[in-house]
Amino acid sequence: MKPGVLFLCVHNAGRSQMAAGFLRALGGESVEVFSAGSEPAQAVNPAAVEAMAEVGVDIAGAVPRRWSDQMIKSVDVVVTMGCGDTCPVFPGTKYVDWEIDDPAGKDLGQVRPIRDELERRVRRLMSELGVDPVQ
Repeated sequence: MKPGVLFLCVHNAGRSQMAAGFLRALGGESVEVFSAGSEPAQAVNPAAVEAMAEVGVDIAGAVPRRWSDQMIKSVDVVVTMGCGDTCPVFPGTKYVDWEIDDPAGKDLGQVRPIRDELERRVRRLMSELGVDPVQ
């Protein structure tokens, strides 16, 4: 059975979307990937979309959405990023908190280091889950 990962942040418009984009691109069909937020924004951050496009990962079609109990119960790992008390906690589910700057309100030059850090962490998570990169 393939592992599942849910990336959670408040607005589901930047960090969680970029991390999910990396895991989908790097993990391919070997992993189930979900991305959600506690207070979803109207759209994904354009600087995040542009920064990801620079490294060949397309998140332009991503839509911020609210997490659901079912989403959380269906994954092996929940990665939280800056949602604090608004992130749901279910006993028995593995949680990892990534302290990463929020790209909201930042320009492309400021988003690139966030993108690069997310890629490093996603690759490390893949290794921990035994998921080999497809590229």
